[in-house]
Amino acid sequence: MSLSANDLTELMELWEELNLTAVGDHYNLSHVETLLCSGAVSHAAFLHVLSVLYIFIFLVGLAANALVVWVNLRTDRNRYETHLYILNLAAADLCVVATLPVWVTSLLQGGGWPFGEAVCKLTHLVFSVNLFSSIFFLTCMSVDRYLSVTLFANAPDSRRKKAVRRLICILVWLLALAASVPDTYFLQAVKSPHYDGAVCRPVYPPDNPRGWMAGVQLSFIVLGFAIPFPVIAVFYLLLTAAIPPSSDQERRVSRLLILAYIVVFLVCWLPFHAVLLLDTLSLLNMLPFSCQLENFLDVALHLTQCFSLVHCCINPVLYNFLNRNYRYDLMKAFIFKYSTKTGLARLIDGSETEFSAVDNSLPNSS
Repeated sequence: MSLSANDLTELMELWEELNLTAVGDHYNLSHVETLLCSGAVSHAAFLHVLSVLYIFIFLVGLAANALVVWVNLRTDRNRYETHLYILNLAAADLCVVATLPVWVTSLLQGGGWPFGEAVCKLTHLVFSVNLFSSIFFLTCMSVDRYLSVTLFANAPDSRRKKAVRRLICILVWLLALAASVPDTYFLQAVKSPHYDGAVCRPVYPPDNPRGWMAGVQLSFIVLGFAIPFPVIAVFYLLLTAAIPPSSDQERRVSRLLILAYIVVFLVCWLPFHAVLLLDTLSLLNMLPFSCQLENFLDVALHLTQCFSLVHCCINPVLYNFLNRNYRYDLMKAFIFKYSTKTGLARLIDGSETEFSAVDNSLPNSS
């Protein structure tokens, strides 16, 4: 399907009158041109498939991160330098997946929003703040681990260092809130142009809605990927070269785990930000309009956004379950919770020093 210049001008005037930007929560689903394009896939069936995927992410992410938070809160983990980041990371991922049932309800109603404007803003704000926080805490951990192995390798884990980490965590949450406010501010529950009902979507100023949307999306790309990923990659690669001499097996395991940190972040987030960049270029008229492109963006933005949230399920595995100290704390919390009378708890406490001495020599200690 091709459009003449006059047709496209009329469409843009209609678009500005309706102020159509995005339909749904944190997605940029379609532009007004997409209304003229017949989708390549069944919209209802596609939304149902997405709902199933989100429910799976919700169940796995909720269980894994709740377990991480519980274990970290009930055990004495002051001996682990990045414990505070691990706890905040799990809390952020837990809050992200906790909002998914609301989005699933919307998806099952074809993108409709039955909850009102207050819930629209609040749910999106919780989702966005915790999503940014999760990414920022991963970035802080990469820097902290490198500095702990190099500049502060022989320095005691003093109260000052702990105070600095607490301050960093507070700043991370404040930065995540600041990054989430602009998009949340424009969110409204407005009448849908497609059916009788409301949708939760941003309504940007009518003078330049495309520019506003492009700016918001570019800010998400910069803060969510363009800055964090290079920092994570550089500092973890530097860490591989700075790992203290140890057995070949320990160095190999440590380097593989560090590589996993980089690859998982890249695989989870690069597809979504690449598609979001294409959509932004389309908004700025830097890509020619076509139905093929609009249909691709419509489907790809949904799928890649869903896939990016898999990191909420993988983070607990990478940063906790693969760590010997965490497995030890988990075993102690469940198996030996009521073992004081048998003496098993005292036996476990006596072996704690051995576990810590081994794992703290590796960069994956948490």
